Amino acid sequence: MGIKNRTLKEVLEVNTAFYEAFAAGDFLAIKQLWSRSNDISVIHPGSTALHGQKAVMMSWQLIFKNSGSHNIECINERAYLYDGSAYIVCSEVFPEGQLMATNIFVIENGDWRMVHHQAGPCSASGHQGSQATSNALH
Repeated sequence: MGIKNRTLKEVLEVNTAFYEAFAAGDFLAIKQLWSRSNDISVIHPGSTALHGQKAVMMSWQLIFKNSGSHNIECINERAYLYDGSAYIVCSEVFPEGQLMATNIFVIENGDWRMVHHQAGPCSASGHQGSQATSNALH
């Protein structure tokens, strides 16, 4: 396996860990995946952009406090690799519908860390069996 394939595999593994933590409603696991030294941001469906550690982490705490765990599945991941950074475009499937998401990662102290997550509505036609899209999925 070449270096590029190994690195793409590593980014996809971190992305999977993010969705596993999201599904479990595990704030501490989510927090561990985010960058500690870079500016970070998040745009939740129907929300304005949130910037900085405090605002981003508070948003995840509120999501988990208000709804706990989520029945979420990440599908159709596609990773793009650059020097020291990568992003993944994927679908988030919930019982209530489907969202499209972009997750951006950077190398920080040898590990991939998330610096941005954005999820929003999409056409459900790209996924068989999906239901109507909802802005209130996370």
